[in-house]
Amino acid sequence: MSTGIRVTPIGSIRTPYKTLDECPKGPDENNGKAKIELLPNYADGLLKLEAEEVDLLYWFDKAPRDQLRGVSPHDGIERGVFAMRSPHRPNPIALSRVKLLSISGNILTVSGMDCLDGTALLDIKPAPRKR
Repeated sequence: MSTGIRVTPIGSIRTPYKTLDECPKGPDENNGKAKIELLPNYADGLLKLEAEEVDLLYWFDKAPRDQLRGVSPHDGIERGVFAMRSPHRPNPIALSRVKLLSISGNILTVSGMDCLDGTALLDIKPAPRKR
């Protein structure tokens, strides 16, 4: 197994949430608008991105990595981290499906983000079309 895994941020996520207490507990279209600022050298990767929704992968850099169990804020039941969407995980990789509102240059406007302002963006993928 490779131990030299490295990821490079491709941009940052701009939200109104400055503290963990302000962050919503999960992606929701009603969370308001956010800006996805792609680094300029990755802007060409947005060519023909015409999806209604995109999956954003990002890095929960402030989350503890040593917790394997937690209590769900939704129902109060203790679960393992792989049974929840908790940011507390061995590898703090986050995934949110958000509504893509617009693209202007290297800036995407989306609704539904649930992360802190300035969070590192790892990848953007068009969400699969609903059947």
